Amino acid sequence: VQLQASGGGLVQVGGSLSLSCAVSGRTAVSYVTGWFRQAPGKAREFVAAITWGGDGTYYGDSMKGRFTISRDNAKTTVYLQMNNLKPEDTAVYYCAARQGDSVYYGSWLYDSWGQGTQVTVSS
Repeated sequence: VQLQASGGGLVQVGGSLSLSCAVSGRTAVSYVTGWFRQAPGKAREFVAAITWGGDGTYYGDSMKGRFTISRDNAKTTVYLQMNNLKPEDTAVYYCAARQGDSVYYGSWLYDSWGQGTQVTVSS
């Protein structure tokens, strides 16, 4: 599948942003879609993931209660709603996909990646 992330930008502390990941290609095959982020000098970090049917959602510990992942019924777009943003949320955010129904937190287990979108939270 091919992925294209969008929606990043500059926001103040406590603000909100919504990211989108457009999915194209072999969409007839079930896959898990995840969001990861990478700040300068840090490892890529798991943010959230959603199963093909949308019935399973998973979050990194620091995102729980603030971020929500969802997908549209056509399974062509995955969204990441981010609320109560903090300066430590500043990073490049990537969407990724892996075939199947199992969710993994390791970025190396995802084989399709979008280009990344910058999120900057200013204090």
